[in-house]
Amino acid sequence: MNLELFNKSANQLKKQNKALLTDLKSSRGLKLDDLFHHAHTEVFEKTECLACANCCKTTSPIFYQTDIERAAKSIGIKPGDFIKKYLMMDEDGDFVFTSAPCPFLKEDNYCGIYKDRPAACREYPHTNRKNIRQILDLTYRNTLVCPAVLSIVEKVRIAIEKNKHK
Repeated sequence: MNLELFNKSANQLKKQNKALLTDLKSSRGLKLDDLFHHAHTEVFEKTECLACANCCKTTSPIFYQTDIERAAKSIGIKPGDFIKKYLMMDEDGDFVFTSAPCPFLKEDNYCGIYKDRPAACREYPHTNRKNIRQILDLTYRNTLVCPAVLSIVEKVRIAIEKNKHK
């Protein structure tokens, strides 16, 4: 995965993607979940996340209490010590890593706590969830992090354009 090329593409499409996803928030009648789920399935049939791991290198998941407890147990420390060592509270009042990349990301892009990773990591990039309309702002931000999300949004754009011309 050429992250330099991805970043260039993501930045070139930034305004276009922002406009599309903003418009989709208010659009009615579109089966938005179906469009995203179809594109998600198509993209992830060809995507190898371990070749990239940009999400783990550049962003932090939100940690809920159950995530903290599970991760702390996984590495053999107390939840309070896990918070002190790895987390901070962000401007929204959520626990996130103090820095990037993820402290559990290994050199081969595997996760050191994979079976005990936070829910946000398990569900990332969230493009196959129900009620996608509710997280289109997050989806936009993820177009700047995840090459798969950038591809998914492009496939959704193409599908919408095709439907307009029918």
